[in-house]
Amino acid sequence: MTSKFRGCPLCRRDVDVHELVPGQQLEADVATLVAANTPGWSPDDGLCRECARRFATALDELRRHGASPGAILPTPLRLGASETYRGRGITIAFLDSGFYAHPDPVEPENRILAYVDVTRTRNRRSSASGGIHFRRERGGLGGARRSAPLLKEYLRVADESSWHGTMTSVVACGNGRLSGGLYRGVASEARLVLVKVGTMRRITHEDIQRGLAWVVRNRRRYGIRIVNVSCGGDYEASYLQDGLSQAAERASREGILVCAAVGNLGHVPGHPVLPPASAPSALTVGGLDDQNRLAFAAYEMYHSSFGPTVDGLQKPEVIAPGIWVAAPILPGTPTAAQAELLSRLDAASDAEMQTVLASHPGVDAELDAAAGLIPALLRQLVRLKMRDQKVISGAYKHVDGTSFASPIVASIAAQMLEANPRLAPYEVKRIAVGTARRIAGVEVDRQGWGAVDARAAVRAALEARPPGPAPSPGAKGLTR
Repeated sequence: MTSKFRGCPLCRRDVDVHELVPGQQLEADVATLVAANTPGWSPDDGLCRECARRFATALDELRRHGASPGAILPTPLRLGASETYRGRGITIAFLDSGFYAHPDPVEPENRILAYVDVTRTRNRRSSASGGIHFRRERGGLGGARRSAPLLKEYLRVADESSWHGTMTSVVACGNGRLSGGLYRGVASEARLVLVKVGTMRRITHEDIQRGLAWVVRNRRRYGIRIVNVSCGGDYEASYLQDGLSQAAERASREGILVCAAVGNLGHVPGHPVLPPASAPSALTVGGLDDQNRLAFAAYEMYHSSFGPTVDGLQKPEVIAPGIWVAAPILPGTPTAAQAELLSRLDAASDAEMQTVLASHPGVDAELDAAAGLIPALLRQLVRLKMRDQKVISGAYKHVDGTSFASPIVASIAAQMLEANPRLAPYEVKRIAVGTARRIAGVEVDRQGWGAVDARAAVRAALEARPPGPAPSPGAKGLTR
């Protein structure tokens, strides 16, 4: 008897043969996009209806923004994430080296609810805050007059420590303001709480623990349901004795899902998994390399750390894009000025290039030195520099690391909680794990339960139990 099911060559799912679409029925440009994203595919191979829909949607989105099919793809498109849910009503806390009030989460509506620096001992509000702290009042971030200097000093001045946290938070929750909405995060309408736990040069075990403790203490004030930790402690440790791991466990018991980056040491002997990623209840995230393509068939692994942990736990549980991720360039920095110039030169006609370059002296020494080149050679240099510096536009570049895979999963969790606010942290984790899809030929130790499936996770969240009002974080019924 002939099987009624056949594997889709793009997503690798077994589907009813009646759900397969011949490639010849696709719009020509859609077929071209499918072929570009799926090496070896031909129209005769066909594809499932879901993949056909996904590619048509992706092409429409790229056309709408005037982006070429070969551009860095926005995260929601790459994941096939639901457009219905964008993290509305959900607050995500971010622990990182520092932050900047980037336009993507601030304009046209400021979604940053609070900022705290737990590394500062001087406190301007109360001893319970654990550091310098201010929150959004009516009238904007830091609305109280005495908070205005803090806003100016800490979130409006760009320094090297601001970049990493700005990237992780915007990857999850940015609305793509500086790209016309193209490079938005999956949870582009979620609220944010920003917790500074160190600097670009140093983040300590103890300060991450303090940051998690602050989040737990303030979970009800800001309605925090998720905390993303894209930094790791100083050493491997058993969760049975380690204070940082215990802080992550407490956060989970108090109704907060802990998403933690597993680290980027998969190529190092021992490939250690550090707290809080090694904590049992944490949803620990590794990285995958999707080749900047839309087809699951193209997925490969990123060099993530992986377990077992010192307690014998398998980590990570899931993987998400850890490379080719669109992220913001820190405004007002030399890097931003250089990216803006490169973007302008790339968009200029041959006749305009010299004029554009002459109007921006001192931004890039190499470009200044190349001012006398003919347009063809100057354009070649510009595109080489854009590739080497990973520039997408004057406002965005593409980055890599599990630091960015983790907030992607946090943003999917925000979708799940928007769809079904009654889910407890362990239920969100169970659904993310249960709907993930393993990559063939990759060791289970490295990928856990596989690549996170955003659309399937939201669908399962809706089906888990009847949606209803969310209990406040820490309320009975949210703890394990």
